[in-house]
Amino acid sequence: MNGDTRNLIERPYQEIVDDILTAVVGGVVNEPIIFDVKEDLYPLAEPAREIRGITGTRGRAPHNFQKEIDFLFSEGDNAVVWQPGGTRPDDETTFYVDYFRRESDSPLTDINVGSVTRTLSEAIGREIATVYQQINQAYLAGFIDTAEGTSLDLVVAILGVVRQTKDYAVGLATFFRDPEVEGNITIPEAVVLTTEKGEASFVTTQQRTLQRGQVRIDVPIRAGEDFKGEAGKVEAGKITTLAAPIAGIARVTNFEATFLGAKDETDEELRTRARAVLRALGKGTLAALARVIFEGRGELVEYWDPSGPPAKQAPLGTVTLLVEAEPERFPSLQAAVHETRAAGVLATLVARYVFFKPRARVKISAGLTAAGKDKVKAEIIAAVQAYVDGLTAGDSAEGSELAAAFTTPKEITDATIVDVMAWRSDLGTPAGESLADALTAAVSGLPTGDVMAMREAIDQILAGSAPTPPGGRRIADRSLVRGPTGERATDEEIEAGTFSVIAQVEGEDWWVVLDLEPADIALEEG
Repeated sequence: MNGDTRNLIERPYQEIVDDILTAVVGGVVNEPIIFDVKEDLYPLAEPAREIRGITGTRGRAPHNFQKEIDFLFSEGDNAVVWQPGGTRPDDETTFYVDYFRRESDSPLTDINVGSVTRTLSEAIGREIATVYQQINQAYLAGFIDTAEGTSLDLVVAILGVVRQTKDYAVGLATFFRDPEVEGNITIPEAVVLTTEKGEASFVTTQQRTLQRGQVRIDVPIRAGEDFKGEAGKVEAGKITTLAAPIAGIARVTNFEATFLGAKDETDEELRTRARAVLRALGKGTLAALARVIFEGRGELVEYWDPSGPPAKQAPLGTVTLLVEAEPERFPSLQAAVHETRAAGVLATLVARYVFFKPRARVKISAGLTAAGKDKVKAEIIAAVQAYVDGLTAGDSAEGSELAAAFTTPKEITDATIVDVMAWRSDLGTPAGESLADALTAAVSGLPTGDVMAMREAIDQILAGSAPTPPGGRRIADRSLVRGPTGERATDEEIEAGTFSVIAQVEGEDWWVVLDLEPADIALEEG
């Protein structure tokens, strides 16, 4: 609701009465003036005898300003003068002035409390205020966020959503974390769950967040619209399937049977379902996918889809997105894309990443327990990760810095990196391996020495070959680990820490991503 609309329909009773009283004695009502924070004096349109009141916007809310405290009337300037230290309207908003003219032809002059003029004005003002409230309620009844009761039912009916009554079964679904995934996992409202064979479906009615370190969480569910009454009642352990996967969730179940609800769906629950339907209407488009990537502080660089030009086409039912994003943001972007993609569409998210796995031999003080050794490994991984997280696109990971990070825990006496494996993201350059396989298969069955037949077979393969979209896999590339001379690093250079994992591939800046696990660290006491 904009400011002008708010001022039109949100009219309190006393403000209406003041306007009526000002008008009946021949005054000016609601003269609009735009406030500029750089100005203090605002001339009035007509000669005035006295200002009755000023209303406007303060803090984006309607406000009545006080005479002698917030403003004064300068008779010599015939203007409103805003007082230093007083409350003022918001900058570039309109304030409204009621004032008495110096000369008035109105026969009515007595507007004091108890006078006939005031009594009649207050009675009329009461009726007008009631009408304004009714107009306001009618306005609010047209929006999902503000409509209530029957009005809300009518609004959401446009989307084909109907309020579910207590005849629909309710219960709790338990979502379990994937052990490989850390961090918070949001389970949105309106997530669809079904039994294994699809005998009944359910939707979550509230958004819940599985906090870091939390293994599982219970989420309220309600039977779907097509499963009213007994059809929505299922036994414990029957709800096991997610209609669309949620990143970080390994499985789902219900530990208790569902039962018929004790009350109808509330306004807030109905709003939640309606919002989910609205969001679904905009899903699946490239614009929607680009929006969620942007909101996740990433950048969509390139995409492949079935309707693209020949060099950018993807198989039907798939879309591939190349993004520019920090590695630590990639999992959340991936989750957002999978949540936004259309049902049945395989969305692949790729980025310019160089993955590397250092393997090290670490000497530690004698006497550490098994738990202590595990903690030392965790501290090493955290230290190396902290160094890599400080790098940006195009920054290489230096072997000397990596070696220093391995010695961060105080229990370590020495550390040597003995090997470094490296991969780069598959960005869909012409599929060399597939092309080579196709050529080999085409010529293997031809007679030896038949040059024309071989040429024809090769021409057919080349004519049908085309660049493939990125596959989201890693391509092993040991050449990304280089020594001081710029050539591929030798074992001696790796152990000496005089190597670099470069982040420049074909002249473009890539990100280095650490892939270090406890198994990559060999602890030796000594």
